[in-house]
Amino acid sequence: MRYPEPISKLIDSYMMLPGIGRKTATRMAFFTLGMDKSQVQEFADNLMSAKNDLKFCKICGNITTDEVCSICTDKNRDQSTILVVEQPKDIMSLDDMNSYNGLYHVLGGVLSPVDGVGPEDLNIKLLLNRLRENSKVQELIIATNATPEGEATAQYLAKLVKPAGIKVTRLAHGLAVGSDIEYADEMTLKSAVLGRREI
Repeated sequence: MRYPEPISKLIDSYMMLPGIGRKTATRMAFFTLGMDKSQVQEFADNLMSAKNDLKFCKICGNITTDEVCSICTDKNRDQSTILVVEQPKDIMSLDDMNSYNGLYHVLGGVLSPVDGVGPEDLNIKLLLNRLRENSKVQELIIATNATPEGEATAQYLAKLVKPAGIKVTRLAHGLAVGSDIEYADEMTLKSAVLGRREI
């Protein structure tokens, strides 16, 4: 059955979201039709606000509404460690476990020659500048996902940073190969951070 164009377009829009197939998108579209106009407007406003009002921290690459994020401006955080993640959502997962109180750095992805993603496409230059400018940093913890691309990125970063005399470690025990930090539970993440290994 063909739906009227407005609902078809809404279904297509929901299908753009990761993990949303046609069935789920259709259910969401019809749910949206049942919402009050004010609720739909608020939903649309929230989407636009997230797109227009958020920016990337000029120090670490995390999402923020200011030039510098709240983590980078927090002087109570351990300034001697930087934990490197792929995406801002990974910071949320790691920071919620309350076992790590250092700084973060968002790469914005991982090295993937097949997809045309090289070092210049990631926030690696920004990271190296941070390390040069901040003599307090003693350890770089690499928390890229346990995928072939994540491992290759970790090895690449270790080769760049080690000559500077900074200890480079990698999250270990608890994260299975192929798993995403975003979906790991608190105990698994805690174990991974505490069991990190030098690379």
